[in-house]
Amino acid sequence: MTLSDHTTPYPTPTTQLTRIFPHASTELFMKLDSLQLAGSTKERTAHSLLTGMLSRGELAPGGHVVESTSGNLGIALARQCALLGLRFVAVVDDRANLAACATMTAFGATVDLVSTPPDGNRLRARRERVAHLLSTLPGAVTTSQYANPDNPRAHREGTLPELVAALGRPPSHLYVAVSTTGTLLGCQQAITEHGWDTKLIGVDAEGSVLFGGRPGERRLPGLGAGVITELSAHARPDEVVRVSEADMVLGCRILARREGLLAGASTGAIVAAVGRHLPRYGEHECVALLMHDGGTPYLPTVYNDAWVESSFPEARLDRSTLEEPNPFERAVA
Repeated sequence: MTLSDHTTPYPTPTTQLTRIFPHASTELFMKLDSLQLAGSTKERTAHSLLTGMLSRGELAPGGHVVESTSGNLGIALARQCALLGLRFVAVVDDRANLAACATMTAFGATVDLVSTPPDGNRLRARRERVAHLLSTLPGAVTTSQYANPDNPRAHREGTLPELVAALGRPPSHLYVAVSTTGTLLGCQQAITEHGWDTKLIGVDAEGSVLFGGRPGERRLPGLGAGVITELSAHARPDEVVRVSEADMVLGCRILARREGLLAGASTGAIVAAVGRHLPRYGEHECVALLMHDGGTPYLPTVYNDAWVESSFPEARLDRSTLEEPNPFERAVA
């Protein structure tokens, strides 16, 4: 029996998707980072952020950490802070998932809720609240997930190399959801460092301002951003795909019903983006997707018919749509 340190993120498995798009000739693979102990790929980010700051002396043992989060990073930071003997304040907005907030509290975090400002820019409001707390809590620091290079480092050193090792080759195309853009940037750095011939596709939400997007209302957390993040200035995806929240829901539902994988909204967006692009790809290409988080916290929203019908009346969730081999081809321009 091998014992391991459960503060360190574990390598996660990669599975082939053989049912999701039944007529696809392209090989599709998904890396299941939802199986991290904190339930998302943010376990990697949180560990890298905290250990980096501790090693440089920017964060003292027993210190106070403050961070803005839409849910997943907060859960991961709360878990890591509990293990490392640190105190944590998670600044969330009113889109934050209630289950995520309860999980953070269970790990011992303080959850600080910020109301939506009149202009609707929740991310800016959260970051302003973080700045206020840093000025009032003695010795408090923020992990600066939107700017800290330890964020992409986690994915440069862990996420993509693990995926390539599992596949035995670099994928021809890799689809990554964006918010801070740390995962995207880390994968970009790994591709450049190793000289892999992988096209990097950033999947963003409609209403996000990243990569030249136009601001708009977004109900589902964890995908996109209301401000240009510092890390995104260094990210150079080969392509950006913007996905409506109705299609995120459809992507989640199809993944669950065809592959038995319950994913969060950002992964549903990736499924939709891949579905749009499938007609481009041939049988010799290898397309990889990241499953950023699991879907259990989204049961009251993404997987709740009444909530979806009231929030996205345009969503196509009838039986005929769910049975289409690829309902996302209609979105191809």
